[in-house]
Amino acid sequence: MTVIAVALHLAGFLAPALVTGLLLWLAAGLWRARHRRGLGLGLLMLAGAVVLFAGLAYFGRDGKMATYAALVLVQGTLVWWLRRR
Repeated sequence: MTVIAVALHLAGFLAPALVTGLLLWLAAGLWRARHRRGLGLGLLMLAGAVVLFAGLAYFGRDGKMATYAALVLVQGTLVWWLRRR
């Protein structure tokens, strides 16, 4: 497998975490907080990536609905916590 193929596989694997994090960040209005603008987005994307890798390790394959449910639950909880700060 070439380096480009690995990069594309990794990008496809992480896409749900990145897109969900970005949409939640925009919808929650976290982009308006000047002093923590990038921190919230970075935390959301990092938490999403950790959940996806944990789901891959636990289930042994990608794309399980339980992993995506955990992704939404973790990122939603993180948005709630960031909004309260």
